[in-house]
Amino acid sequence: MVQRNHFRVTKHGFVKKPRLWVSAASASSLDLVPPPIDNDLQVIMKDMGAQFSSGGIVETFGNDEASLKAVEDSVAVVDISHFGRIRVIGDDRIHFMHNQSTADFQSLSEGQGCDTVFLTPTARTIDLANAWVMKNAITLLVSPTTHESIVTMLNKYIFFADKVEVHDITSKTCFFSIMGPGSDQVMKLLNLEEVVGKPYGTHLHYAVEGNPVTVGVGSVLSETGFSLLLSPTIAGLIWKSIIEFGAIPMGACAWERLRVLQGRPAAGKELTNEFNVLEAGLWKTISLTKGCYIGQETIAKLITYDGVKQHLWGIQLDSPAPVGSNITVNGTKVGKITSCAPGSNGIKHAGLGYVKRQVGFPGKEIKIGDIKGVLVDVPFVSHSLPVTMQMAGK
Repeated sequence: MVQRNHFRVTKHGFVKKPRLWVSAASASSLDLVPPPIDNDLQVIMKDMGAQFSSGGIVETFGNDEASLKAVEDSVAVVDISHFGRIRVIGDDRIHFMHNQSTADFQSLSEGQGCDTVFLTPTARTIDLANAWVMKNAITLLVSPTTHESIVTMLNKYIFFADKVEVHDITSKTCFFSIMGPGSDQVMKLLNLEEVVGKPYGTHLHYAVEGNPVTVGVGSVLSETGFSLLLSPTIAGLIWKSIIEFGAIPMGACAWERLRVLQGRPAAGKELTNEFNVLEAGLWKTISLTKGCYIGQETIAKLITYDGVKQHLWGIQLDSPAPVGSNITVNGTKVGKITSCAPGSNGIKHAGLGYVKRQVGFPGKEIKIGDIKGVLVDVPFVSHSLPVTMQMAGK
């Protein structure tokens, strides 16, 4: 049984009665110290039934179905600290990131955020990142498999006169996501009403016993919910408090199922050198008005000449299908499946895959070998320029 903590956030910050006090903070420093044993996150999670991979990732709490249901009708929390965190600092950081990825960083102010995509010069996809623009830094959340290569890539583009530094802070931080219709209530119970109802990407800084905590709008898989970037020193304490306020813990296996159902492309699966950013349906991450950046010329040509040849789709399947297998219609290859996972809420199995533009539409019946499936829209993906972007001239 995990001991309950009477932990709240007052208008002056987080409070654990009787001794823990947390204040608002700029969170400019990320020099962290080891956590005390009684608040060790892995020990706390193990007491909650967590089963760990050899790499220390919580694969499941033995409650995958319950946690997926919680995303639908209450609230769930997941530790995705195995994802990479990158910190870009220096006077030229905004200009630098503006030129390195698809988003318009120069239009963002302190406390705002966005999604952005790292591309090859031919607009092939490397990774999708969540970015927070802070007072003295830009913090990026990237995929577990790409943070080292992205740090290397970014450092390669720093010229002698550039006032930019790029640091991998993955091992120095933790990252939680809170999802579901009950997310707002959890924030209110923590007395974080200030962040509730704010636009996607908005983030505020606090400190718990001198350790930084950043709370942002959006749960990585959705523009709703919340994310927390925090020190390992107080990660266990905050995790227990979120659970105390009603959140169901979720492991990486259930999160991956949810990722596929939501349609968020993943590095090494939907995001590879084989597919471009428009085929991946990441229109909302692209600025159509900013100047030159890596991959911009190819994107402009694809839009101008209507050159997108395939789209990413959700797939509902009767049985699990081998990733990488051909998708066929009437015996003819029309695409490839890139992800597959057990479904939820009446869906037997869910997949993601690229399908030729001329044959892809919702309800289209397909086959993967002898396995039957049907194409479906997924929330994360757009197959054309969203109306809001057209109106804004983004």
